[in-house]
Formats: sequence, C-alpha cells, structure tokens
Amino acid sequence: MATYKLNINGKEKLVEVAADTPMLWVLRDHFNMVGTKYGCGIGQCGACTIHLDGVAMRSCQLPVSAIADKQITTIEGLSENGTHPLQKAWVAHDVPQCGYCQAGQIMNAAALLKDTPNPSDEDIDIAMNGNICRCGTYTRIKAAIKTASKMG
Repeated sequence: MATYKLNINGKEKLVEVAADTPMLWVLRDHFNMVGTKYGCGIGQCGACTIHLDGVAMRSCQLPVSAIADKQITTIEGLSENGTHPLQKAWVAHDVPQCGYCQAGQIMNAAALLKDTPNPSDEDIDIAMNGNICRCGTYTRIKAAIKTASKMG
C-alpha cells in the first residue's frame, strides 16, 4: 500500500491503495464517485472513460500509480450543474435509454470536441469507436455531439 495524492476535478485528494489499483475502483470505492461505470473491465467498452490531462482514458485499466501529477476529470467534474454543452445536448436529443454507458460516451465526446471543435461525421465515428452503447443510441449520440459543437 502507498499513499497517492490525486487531483480529481480540481480538488486534491489522498488515497492509500495498492499501486496496481485501477483508477475506476479508486474513484468508485474510495471517493464514492460512481458516475464512472464498470462495464467490461478490459478497456474495451468505454463506460469507465475519464480524462487524464484532457485525454480520454479507460480508468478500468489505468493503475493509480500511473497518474503522477496529472489532472483527472470525471463526469462529475465536467459540470457541477449539468450545463456542459454535451450534457445539454444529451438531454435535448433524449440520448440515454438505460443510461449506463452515457457518462463514458459524454467523456469521450468531450475529449473529441476539445481537440476537434467542429467534427465531421467521420471524426465522430473515429473518436467514438469503441464506446459501446448496448441500447444502440448511436444516431442520437452523433446528433448530440454535433449540437454540442455548435453550442461550445
């Protein structure tokens, strides 16, 4: 066990865990930040997506020891009150059905819009590839990303 100082959503937090503990479990089990979801556990579905210095990462495969002094942003830190353009667009397009994958979808889309503020359909397809929605709301996800890009 070691103590790690983490910057999560702009706040410094300390946690004592094993070096190989995935960030997903640090967030959920130690800080009760349950917006980041467990999906597959092997980094393939995207439900656990967070940002590390603004880059979308799968937290289920990211050991706490690899974080160093990077800034961690979770879905809870994207906006305190749900006013991020993507969150507004998600509501406007009625994107979620079961909602389980949506935090990961939004976090991945936020990283896309940071790097590509006006994405084409192809940009969206490439960036969102690997974020699985079991309900199949991909058309609404794409529409919401396009709407958010105009709000930004």
